[in-house]
Amino acid sequence: MLVTTTNSIEGKRITKYLGIVSGEAILGANIFRDFFAGIRDIVGGRSAAYEKELRQAKEIALKEMEDQAARMGGNAVIAVDLDYETLGQAGGMLMVTASGTAVVLED
Repeated sequence: MLVTTTNSIEGKRITKYLGIVSGEAILGANIFRDFFAGIRDIVGGRSAAYEKELRQAKEIALKEMEDQAARMGGNAVIAVDLDYETLGQAGGMLMVTASGTAVVLED
């Protein structure tokens, strides 16, 4: 399945718009990762643990969105948007939402 942030795909004609599709992923942060990420924030540097969580949540959200598009009969999703939010007490959970428009491209 082709997934893009653009509204069109060069060299391909959209034959049908199927509607909006989305996928969500909510992941909890581990207390030990929070502790070590806090230390990195104080001394500087990147938090590999949080980066890994962000990538995993993004992949889950995109996969759910693609699966929904496929169930609708689509072979591509255009105009994809990714949103990141923290939820829960003290931002202890991470939510990633992927949304776009499911379409059928000509073969």
